[in-house]
Amino acid sequence: MKIFDKIKKQINNNSIIIYMKGSPDMPNCGFSARAVKILLSYKKKFSYVDVLKNEKIRKFLPKYSNWPTFPQLWINGVLIGGCDIIVEMFNNGELKKIISKVN
Repeated sequence: MKIFDKIKKQINNNSIIIYMKGSPDMPNCGFSARAVKILLSYKKKFSYVDVLKNEKIRKFLPKYSNWPTFPQLWINGVLIGGCDIIVEMFNNGELKKIISKVN
């Protein structure tokens, strides 16, 4: 399977997925830690991909998404953004509205 197909499948098969450095239990960067803390506060199931353990995804996801950094949060197939956007949307209530619509 080509890497873009794999990325597309991951995004389409998971209502909420975050591409991050490390795991939700052991984030390997402050930005990933902050983003995951916010996601966990909603108590919604989400998937993750550790880009440090997936070199091809780390290399090609920024090309697929046209977003250069990690973490990357995707909800219902739409790129929400990185840590700063996640924090901003959390603070203004937009993220809660989006996540509340996820089954």
